[in-house]
Amino acid sequence: MFSHVMVGVKDLDASKKFYDAVLGTLGHAPGVANNNRYFYRSPTGTFGITTPINGEPATHGNGSTIGFTAQSVEQGEAFHAAGVANGGVTCEDPPDFRSTPAGQLFLAYLRDPDGNKICVLHRPAK
Repeated sequence: MFSHVMVGVKDLDASKKFYDAVLGTLGHAPGVANNNRYFYRSPTGTFGITTPINGEPATHGNGSTIGFTAQSVEQGEAFHAAGVANGGVTCEDPPDFRSTPAGQLFLAYLRDPDGNKICVLHRPAK
């Protein structure tokens, strides 16, 4: 359904450091530069960070969350820890399993350095 997700950032270097760290825990290579943007590519899609091309301030979407897939609880915990260590802030409940209509899910939420809400999700095998 989606080809890519892009978020606006205020400080491209600080955001690259943050996303290199958190996405690195999931096995993704560091962001690749393209003008005032960095792209993180995978077989299932692309995530990008950019300073807004219209010159307006970068803002985060209220009610928006971008979710990334973890292959294990340990990978999800590493994602969260890397985020906090690189300028992110924990939000919502602490990283843990939650009961949902879709079953048990391990979820960990962060705000990136610009306030964008991101999440890592691990869906254990049944």
